[in-house]
Amino acid sequence: MAGNIQWYPGHMAKAIHQIEDNLHLVDIVFELVDARIPEASRNPDIEKVIQQKPHLLIMTKKDLADPQQTAAWIEHYEAQGQVAIAVDSRNRATGKQITQAATTMLADKLAKIAARGITNRPIRAVCVGIPNVGKSTLLNHIVNKKIAKVGDRPGVTKGQQWLKASNKLEMLDTPGILWPKFEDQVVGTKLAVTGAIKENIYPNDDVALFALEFFKTTYPTRLMERYKLTEDQLTLENPELLMVMTKNAGMREDWERFCVAFLLDIRKSRLGRYTLDITGDGAHA
Repeated sequence: MAGNIQWYPGHMAKAIHQIEDNLHLVDIVFELVDARIPEASRNPDIEKVIQQKPHLLIMTKKDLADPQQTAAWIEHYEAQGQVAIAVDSRNRATGKQITQAATTMLADKLAKIAARGITNRPIRAVCVGIPNVGKSTLLNHIVNKKIAKVGDRPGVTKGQQWLKASNKLEMLDTPGILWPKFEDQVVGTKLAVTGAIKENIYPNDDVALFALEFFKTTYPTRLMERYKLTEDQLTLENPELLMVMTKNAGMREDWERFCVAFLLDIRKSRLGRYTLDITGDGAHA
């Protein structure tokens, strides 16, 4: 387990205040989380800020996550009364999928607006989430790569801008926000595995050992195939196993170099689709 991962630059504190200041401008909050770590990538500060505002949880990177776990998480959230959808940000249908979910959630409000004679008023949403949940990829595809401010409207500040997705949806972008302190260091380690935290603030070997234990337990066959391991070798203690993998990768005893390569393999999906947060194992499984 990677010891004491902390990351909270000043601009993230500022971004929280900007979201609070602009919340009255929007109809709904789009909270983006990484489908591989749907709980670990949820910022508890965001939930406090959005309060009673309608809230759609968008699980990005579903094409990288274990599909069975993604389905299980959506069921889990819906049981808690939280509307959740899973998307592949690069899919052309994603914009329509998000707009439809928001339209359904806001049906009563939109009906009241229409009753006042206001027609074709787009839904206004604010997009929030931690770094590296694929927010930029999602927005680029939804707005057809025309990242531009939508008119002269409050909320267009440094790091935030209104984006026109369609005639039915406008979105206020915000910078990625991590929280001040990870109470559960497992959460910080999972964020490190997926690349949500800058590499210079955690020890690669600790994170690699955590990831190795996970894949050894959850997806052992993939480890064996990728790194030419035998079933007997999988029973080794993790530091010993990591050394075997280092040698098998042609890196002799360069443990540090292999740890970096191993984490890159995971992030690049060379070990297949995976979900680090397993439903039913507690809040941060």
